Amino acid sequence: MKKMRILLTGKSGQVGYELERSLQPCGEVIALDRKGMDLADLARVRDVIRSVKPDLIINPAAYTAVDKAETEPDLAMRINGEAPGVMAEEARKIGAAMIHYSTDYVFDGSKATPYTEDDPTCPINVYGSSKLAGEQAIRAADIPHLILRTSWVYGLRGKNFLLTIMRLAQERDELRIVSDQHGAPTWCRTIADATAAIVTQTVSAEDTEAWWRLHSGLYHLTAQGRTTWYGFAKAVLEHPSVTSTSAVIPIESSEYPVPARRPANSVMSGKRLMKTFCELPTWDSALKLCQDR
Repeated sequence: MKKMRILLTGKSGQVGYELERSLQPCGEVIALDRKGMDLADLARVRDVIRSVKPDLIINPAAYTAVDKAETEPDLAMRINGEAPGVMAEEARKIGAAMIHYSTDYVFDGSKATPYTEDDPTCPINVYGSSKLAGEQAIRAADIPHLILRTSWVYGLRGKNFLLTIMRLAQERDELRIVSDQHGAPTWCRTIADATAAIVTQTVSAEDTEAWWRLHSGLYHLTAQGRTTWYGFAKAVLEHPSVTSTSAVIPIESSEYPVPARRPANSVMSGKRLMKTFCELPTWDSALKLCQDR
């Protein structure tokens, strides 16, 4: 299997941390954090790519503060929209491919059934709009690429719903959790392992260019099944490792106002990715694996 030179952004983030480890068998991984490549500095982004000269750019780095983005739309757009476009432009110049991560928030959540890759996008907050702009910029660059949309990402590092619930369960007698938003909690390791499986196929292909011509495009990479934030919280607290007597109370979104609107339905179909690349676990089985660690 030929080795590949991979530039990985956001190595300190949830997904980036797992990717740096999952990708090791695939080639030489040059993993950078914000100090190494700040996506808000577009000139720096260009300089790093020109210096590293990767075969593949993998970009999990993003502006992810959904509510804060409502008051920082320019910064969110620069990091999530413009920077991926710059990466794609530089990739085209050196003949590199790109894997980029997007979000369920490109949809408005009005659909009753799981979203497919062919459904029209209609973001209802600044974060979603900025991520959609990044998708569009990569496609416009006409390079070999995979855009992997994921949702409700959690893990044992950083800031996420899982860790917040585990902390609050030790501090409060009652947790009031939104029960009318539906989605699929996705462990960051699921994302990393699926990505590594895809990259392994790339480097194993006899004709890499033909592989990319066949597979380039948009895929939904989320855990399978569906739940609500309330259901997610209940599942977290039911794990044997969690000692808490906190009551979990379901509430409606209107009872928990936040600056950015959220889609009522964030469930995305993973059929295309699973048919093309690899299987994806159910959200509850992945959660158990995560908490068993």
